Amino acid sequence: MVVALFRKWFLSQRPTNCHLADLDTRWNPRIGIRRLKSYQPTRYDYLHYGFMGSVWLFVLITNPAPFILKLIFYSLLILLFLIPITSQFFFNALPILTWLSLYFTSSYFPAESRPPITVKVLPTIETMLYGDNLSDILATSTNKILDVLAWIPYGVFHFGAPFVVAFILFIFGPPTILHGFSFAFGYMNLIGVMIQNVFPAAPPWYKILYGLQSANYSMKGSPGGLARIDKLLHIDVYTKGFSNSSVIFGAFPSLHSGCATMLALFFAYCFPRGKNIFIAYVCWLWWSTMYLTHHYFVDLIIGSVLSFVIFQYTKYYMLPIVDTDLFCRWSYSELSKYDVKFNDPLNVGGIDDVESVPLNEIDVRSQSNDSAASVTPSIFDKEVRFSRSNATSTTSLGSNVDFAAKSNPRLNGSGKRAD
Repeated sequence: MVVALFRKWFLSQRPTNCHLADLDTRWNPRIGIRRLKSYQPTRYDYLHYGFMGSVWLFVLITNPAPFILKLIFYSLLILLFLIPITSQFFFNALPILTWLSLYFTSSYFPAESRPPITVKVLPTIETMLYGDNLSDILATSTNKILDVLAWIPYGVFHFGAPFVVAFILFIFGPPTILHGFSFAFGYMNLIGVMIQNVFPAAPPWYKILYGLQSANYSMKGSPGGLARIDKLLHIDVYTKGFSNSSVIFGAFPSLHSGCATMLALFFAYCFPRGKNIFIAYVCWLWWSTMYLTHHYFVDLIIGSVLSFVIFQYTKYYMLPIVDTDLFCRWSYSELSKYDVKFNDPLNVGGIDDVESVPLNEIDVRSQSNDSAASVTPSIFDKEVRFSRSNATSTTSLGSNVDFAAKSNPRLNGSGKRAD
């Protein structure tokens, strides 16, 4: 029954003899080894995998788990990278795995080697920029209805939404988009955790409990307003979880804000008609974090900015262009990516500068830029063919998700192709 429905709704959309969206179902790790041996790394690969590798080496040295258990874990991870059916998920999720490894190791850093915890900087910046402490204002009046409304995005959606979004992108987005999502989501959280460890800052709940007295790493965390949810539901999930958080003084930047913004940006990229809903979700989470006294407004802004910057890089260098006329990943017969060099506004006088090209050569240049190129997204992925598009984009949460009409029908906003 399930297989029949899947074939009817999804596989029926697949073009004849097209295997672009197919997954590699082989279990032989020798295939991964052969791919590794034949892979030609670029300068970007050296930077990316070198950075990931340095973090994993740091975690290996710093994490207090028994060395034999760490070796077993690392060996298992390498095996998952080599087996084709698992590598297409686990290896592409390397930035996410790297972030999680550093996050859960952060609580074991010795206090004497950590930087001092700032208590006054964030509330001071908040007052200077906005004239008052917005978190204090929003948390002044509380009731059960507001508690539940704040709990839903902060205590429920934040933990489950990334999996839901990843699944939806995998099914209804173009092939390889999940690779870009894993890259952007992982790097945003990884950089955020690094900043939190280098610049530890007390959240609003600390000021409520302890005032402006100095903080130290022996202090326990607090669930803030989520303690009222524990009391309401007769549980202690949030009290235990936040009291023993791996990064207790990680108010800046807000990774709750960063995660919500990243999810909204990817959904707006794939489903531009729902852009206003995604913006509303980010605003809802912003309000909940301040109402529950977990973040200052400046934390939220920086978290969203961090997400936006990483998303923009990912969009132009990694993401395939979405065709909203197509239903799901199996509907695609080819993939296109942005031609960054062609659309570089600073590329004046170069070979691709349109002002320096005679009119009779423009069509020839355009056709050559659209020619298919063989690209391998990562070491253990099977080869995927992309075409380079000359489309430009101004995707953001505050503007239409616009692309050139001929390469993407989002420009006219109607879901129909522009003539």
